[in-house]
Amino acid sequence: MRLVLTANGPGEVAGWVCPLLQRLYERDPQCEVHVFLVPDDYASGREAQTLRSRFPQAHVYEPSSYIAVAFGRSVQGVPASADAVQYLGGDLMHAARLHRRFGGAASTYKFSRRAYRRVFARAFAIDEHNAEQLQAWGCAPESIEIVGNLAVDGAFMQSLEQPEPGSPVDGILVMPGSRSYEVEHLVPFFFTMAIRMLRERPELPIALGASPFTSDEQLRSAVERGGDPRVWSKRGRFLVEGGRSYIATLDDTVRVPVLRNPLAAARRARLAVTLPGTKCIELAALGVPTIAITPLNAAELATINGPLTYLDRLPLLGRVLKRRVAVALSRRHPLHTQPNIDLGEMVVRELHGTLTPGRVARVTLESLEDRAWLEESAVRLRALYAPHAGAAERMARSLATG
Repeated sequence: MRLVLTANGPGEVAGWVCPLLQRLYERDPQCEVHVFLVPDDYASGREAQTLRSRFPQAHVYEPSSYIAVAFGRSVQGVPASADAVQYLGGDLMHAARLHRRFGGAASTYKFSRRAYRRVFARAFAIDEHNAEQLQAWGCAPESIEIVGNLAVDGAFMQSLEQPEPGSPVDGILVMPGSRSYEVEHLVPFFFTMAIRMLRERPELPIALGASPFTSDEQLRSAVERGGDPRVWSKRGRFLVEGGRSYIATLDDTVRVPVLRNPLAAARRARLAVTLPGTKCIELAALGVPTIAITPLNAAELATINGPLTYLDRLPLLGRVLKRRVAVALSRRHPLHTQPNIDLGEMVVRELHGTLTPGRVARVTLESLEDRAWLEESAVRLRALYAPHAGAAERMARSLATG
């Protein structure tokens, strides 16, 4: 089988593409897969490198190569045709373009639009609610197959690897995002939060779980600069000793280990602190009690879905307008994490608005001692996504059988 996939940012690559590729190659080691990374504001720039290192047998194309292919130009290694084109991230139009280029059966996952109802012959859904959404977007009921959330399988696969030295056993795992804004401003924020907690609890195990899509140089630059002044963070140093990475205070009195496979460490942590996104689904699947923050200290720097993300590039009032839009969107939606949205209540503890490292540190320490919440949230979060386990195998089987 020759399969073409679209993908965009870290969440889709790690949570959707990787578990599907794992199962596809287990079923058929000779399966020919071409992954096109499409232009996207959420991309880190390291998606291709990550996929190539994990799946050397896959053909992986940078966004620049995708653009060439989309406009009909020749690119080395690109096939003349494909058996199937599968959307797994980015704008749907990219999957439609590749379908026109390569032919085969086109299918989508989770998303569609009425404009593409004749493009996608099949649609894979996360759950019953998503299946109803796909129908509303024009997908025929008989073309929809509920497979589950691929991110759940992605979490399980990563969590089974050997935890790294420095994993916070019965402690706190901090998982910042991988988008440039998150690395630049929130890595220093979380580092300062860790310093505050360690002043009160010097014995408390704390580690920063960096995304594989974030380079050492990005971490070094972020902690040395200390982020935007409005996030009230301290500057620090990034260092590597004995093959292990740390973020340290300038006087080296505090060191926080940096881990590269946070989900392997998550199973042993008592609590995780992160941002809304795929990470919350992954942590929920593993039954890890979680605090998620949505800081609006410098809201105009964040990425917003759709064209509104470019408002800050307008002269004069652009930054002000984007800040207002970001704050309005945050207030319009009382729940920001997918597990809470799915449950209809705040099981993952969320903090929104203008936040300080000290406040988040205080809430984290209080939550660490709230055994009733820790136990209840772990049970409810694990149960929420348990039915999704095996989504990658179900989807791989369906693609393989046509």
